[in-house]
Amino acid sequence: MEQQKLPNATIALILGIISFIACCCSTGIGGLIFSGIALFLVKKDTKLYAENPELYSNFSQLKTAKTIAIIGLVLAALTLVWGVYQIMSVGGWDAYMEQQKEIFEQLGIGS
Repeated sequence: MEQQKLPNATIALILGIISFIACCCSTGIGGLIFSGIALFLVKKDTKLYAENPELYSNFSQLKTAKTIAIIGLVLAALTLVWGVYQIMSVGGWDAYMEQQKEIFEQLGIGS
């Protein structure tokens, strides 16, 4: 019987990689979403592999996807916690937005 590839291993790997980028560009929220989806797909394929391991050939790719998704999840969580800490350290959302506005004015960005 010819071995086949696990159906979600590649997309889980791609989502794990995207979670790195998304955690930096969206204050951690995007990274949490993409790595969460990747981990869900990894769990689904792990169950599929456990039912019939000799049928699939790319389980190592699935393990790599899981590792990358976990790292992305941790980085995204740390980024989110850091963002919340920064907002709270200046006195809440309104003070944070005022500080950002002042910085933009000093740099000549915005109106």
